[in-house]
Amino acid sequence: MQIHADMTVEELLEAHPSIARFLADRGIVCVRCGEPYWGTLRELAGHKGLEGQIDQIMEEMIENLMGES
Repeated sequence: MQIHADMTVEELLEAHPSIARFLADRGIVCVRCGEPYWGTLRELAGHKGLEGQIDQIMEEMIENLMGES
């Protein structure tokens, strides 16, 4: 599965459950603390005031996932 900013958070977490911590550490989502959000990653970044950082976040996330392999 190709990871991109316009995929839903739900799709990403279904494919890569471990990414929840990565997102939470960056203040993007906190599924475990009762703040679930099931829009796209891009929408969520905007909701959190991080729209200008989405490309960098995506790069870091992909690197993080590649390191798990």
